Amino acid sequence: MRAPRFWWHPSPSLAANLLRPASIIYTSIATRRMSRPGERADLPVICIGNFTAGGAGKTPTALAVARILDAAGESPAFLSRGYGGSLPGPVQVRPPQHTASDVGDEPILLSKAARAIVSRDRPAGARLAHESGATVVIMDDGLQNPSLIKDCAIAVVDGATGIGNGLPLPAGPLRAPMDVQWPAIDAVLIIGDGEPGRKIAEEAARRDKRMFEARLEPSPEVAQSLEGRKVLAFAGIGRPGKFFETLRACGAIVEAVHSFPDHHRYTAADLAALQQEAEARGLVAVTTEKDFARVAAVRDTKPWPNLLVLPVRLRIENEAGLRNLLLRCINERRLRAT
Repeated sequence: MRAPRFWWHPSPSLAANLLRPASIIYTSIATRRMSRPGERADLPVICIGNFTAGGAGKTPTALAVARILDAAGESPAFLSRGYGGSLPGPVQVRPPQHTASDVGDEPILLSKAARAIVSRDRPAGARLAHESGATVVIMDDGLQNPSLIKDCAIAVVDGATGIGNGLPLPAGPLRAPMDVQWPAIDAVLIIGDGEPGRKIAEEAARRDKRMFEARLEPSPEVAQSLEGRKVLAFAGIGRPGKFFETLRACGAIVEAVHSFPDHHRYTAADLAALQQEAEARGLVAVTTEKDFARVAAVRDTKPWPNLLVLPVRLRIENEAGLRNLLLRCINERRLRAT
């Protein structure tokens, strides 16, 4: 899915207003769904979600949370729906046995840091995490999914876009009305700068929610290797433009860009065309880690040894504060269980 541009206008456009009747219906459904009772897992559940459809940085945040918890002596397991994969689960992700075609791109990345479980039935996935020896579950997405009770829920917000025009789908990007979503979270984590993000921070303060700031930083080694080089960049993520901007900030000369819908399932023809263009124009082809997971799942393709991947890592301001929040929620859950 490629998000329409009018979603991200600061105020509703004509197209958004025309879709308001459909949003009213969606709002009713989403509100009822979020109010359903959920199941209590055997493990503490940390949910990393977002208010809107589209990419905000959930996966890098989930990886950062796993790193924090691992350093604190926990044994985290990621739990993902496995969007874009064919397996319903519950199944533990085991590359190279599993590819993005089986379990989705995000679980492939997550499995490099800790055990990753894919399950469309979230409670069943949490049970498998418990059986596998995990001590805490990190849900990658699922803020609006009521099937599991969350012990700590963090909404990730892109500082440059915030909540867009503030309307629910399909008139805007919200997965549910904000008045329904605010009570469901414990904290917001705003990635990057921008007035939209600042407005969310101010609202979080008014609602007595914790607020953290962070930024995505590219791998220094890869960034250095790209400086001054002419590149062809392609990405099928929530905001491809954000990736292209990161490349320019690394000093790369971005000669060509190709944007695909979020979670785009690449074909052999897609990759052949991209590779042919890069080679014909003498450009270095670069993509994201998520895209590379999907590229690697494409069968019967010409080898592309020169394709570069730009990894990113989330740097959190006041990481100690986030660590304390996570551990407090985990310990409170364990105290309730005794």
